[in-house]
Amino acid sequence: MTRLPRTTLRISEAWWISVMAVILTTSSNSSVSAQESGPRVRIKDVTTIRGEHPNTISGFGLVTGLAGTGGTTPTTKQFALLLLQKFGNRADPSLRENIQRSQEKTNNMSVVRVNIVLPPHAKNGQKLDVIVSAFDDAKSLHGGMLEKTVLEGDDGTVYAIASGPVSLNGGDFGGKAASVTKNHPTTGRVPMGAIVEEEIPCRIFDGDVFHFLLRNPQYATADRMSKAINQYSPGCAAVLDPATVAVRLPSSALGDPHRFISECQELTVVPGNTARVVINERTGTIVFGSDVKLSKVAITHGNLIISTAETPEVSQPNAFSEGETTVVPRTSVDVMEQPGVISVIEENVTVGDLASSLNALGVSPRDLSSIFQTLKESGALHAELELK
Repeated sequence: MTRLPRTTLRISEAWWISVMAVILTTSSNSSVSAQESGPRVRIKDVTTIRGEHPNTISGFGLVTGLAGTGGTTPTTKQFALLLLQKFGNRADPSLRENIQRSQEKTNNMSVVRVNIVLPPHAKNGQKLDVIVSAFDDAKSLHGGMLEKTVLEGDDGTVYAIASGPVSLNGGDFGGKAASVTKNHPTTGRVPMGAIVEEEIPCRIFDGDVFHFLLRNPQYATADRMSKAINQYSPGCAAVLDPATVAVRLPSSALGDPHRFISECQELTVVPGNTARVVINERTGTIVFGSDVKLSKVAITHGNLIISTAETPEVSQPNAFSEGETTVVPRTSVDVMEQPGVISVIEENVTVGDLASSLNALGVSPRDLSSIFQTLKESGALHAELELK
């Protein structure tokens, strides 16, 4: 592998030397801090590398071979005529007039949006999955075939060519009286249907420095990553901000920088986490981690049940009287309040104790949402509350 030159860095040498002096002083104690409690994970599982990011390439194509479930819009007809012209069949010199006069059915085809994701370092000839979604009024893409579709970037470069049978992993089943639909019938996948034609440059080195980007920016995680890398190769890593750790290649790794990156990615750290309670009221899902703490608080949970019933009665006048038959309203109201159960939760309880206390109250997910919101408003919940 070509030996990389030590070029001038954007980060000033004086700044780097001063940071390294501090790091070398503080990293002499390699013991794990008592606060670093939790599972150890690899650096590669919590970070990405600056410059390595996927690229989405999109285009429009035509799916043929549908069993009467295709599109019927003028756009569908236009794409059909363009496909015929592509193969040398010119039915009419005026395309617009041909579209307006055409009476041929196009429900055996559909105009689709075609998307692929080019991963970092994708090479020429590599095959990728394709996602297609109906752009016209097609009812289903079941059984269709994506015709050859050229996928260009914003710069006009052809990066991939896609084609192949569309797989829905489902579809429409039934007859005239009833039918069953499995999965989404107007969106499908062409497995390994795109072939990469042009590589997208992926530049990860700034001179002899590369950067780890944290997926969940945390000062604690960045600091622990820096210490772990410096313990493995002293004087290489520095924290730029909660989301970025800069790593300079040691002189011994200049001939094989990618091996050094892979070795750094395999180092393990205990990621720092923010105490957070996530509530999804639509699905009734509540997730909270072990870092969630409560001040000592009492929680009561009771239900007020109000039952109303209308039992109108008919008032019938006596015989030979001049009275009229009328309906007399009769309303009964019963109010029943179930006895409230007070649960006292001690300070700094574990998440297991908190769950046990809430389960003892017999609360539903919707009630849990209200309880957590009230705890946050009262200041007893020491965590971020995220509602979805």
